Amino acid sequence: MADKKSKKKNKSQNNTIATNRQATHEYFIEERFEAGLVLEGWEVKSLREGRAQLKESYVQIKRGEAWLYGAHISPLLSASTHVNPDSIRGRKLLLHRQELNKLIGSVERKGYTLIPLSMYWKNGRAKIEIGLAKGKKLHDKRTASKDRDWQREKERLMKHA
Repeated sequence: MADKKSKKKNKSQNNTIATNRQATHEYFIEERFEAGLVLEGWEVKSLREGRAQLKESYVQIKRGEAWLYGAHISPLLSASTHVNPDSIRGRKLLLHRQELNKLIGSVERKGYTLIPLSMYWKNGRAKIEIGLAKGKKLHDKRTASKDRDWQREKERLMKHA
């Protein structure tokens, strides 16, 4: 019994596939949502190899559905010959109707943006965390970096004291 538990813990160490580290620098993230992804078989295989990038991706709502655009999932070299892989195609996001309604209202009325924050595995399925965000101005970015530097300096001083 103990062997099975330890194997499971070792197997699920790193569930993260890709992160969008630039998102927190460019936006104030107000709220986070977890969404499923509609993927093709070759895309799942590529994700298992860690071949995904969220750097220039964004989420758009069309006809009451959320779509992920610009996410780059590079195909494996061993992909089948009958499959024509498109690495930056639009991918549908799976959200509950209540969440979609909330997102639609926020994006259309309040001027928010939807951005992907991270992609990860959960119970063997690919999930994506999207953030409801407002863009930062240049002075906001400067103050955020100053605050970050001050926190780092404060920790350094406390460590030596």
